[in-house]
Amino acid sequence: MMRSMNCNRNASANGRCDCKKQMQMLRALDFAIQETVLYLDAYPDNRQALKYYHRLIEERRAAMTEYENGCGPVTMYGNTDRQHWHWIDSPWPWEADAN
Repeated sequence: MMRSMNCNRNASANGRCDCKKQMQMLRALDFAIQETVLYLDAYPDNRQALKYYHRLIEERRAAMTEYENGCGPVTMYGNTDRQHWHWIDSPWPWEADAN
């Protein structure tokens, strides 16, 4: 499901980077995980669904790492730089670039 994208904030104009597409991928993975959780709530012994859930979790973890390395933190917990508070560099939820 996940496609690899190398990204940094300054490359978006030339098409090599698209933080919006990466964020859409994270949102799609979150949606798929939530739907799978709802299914597993009803069918907890379905091994295929459980395997799918764990695959989605790994894809999301990788997508989150890739996004945060290239585009900035998604949450305040993603700010790992000890020299700069990058959390404020991203668009705020009410800004058009965030959506």
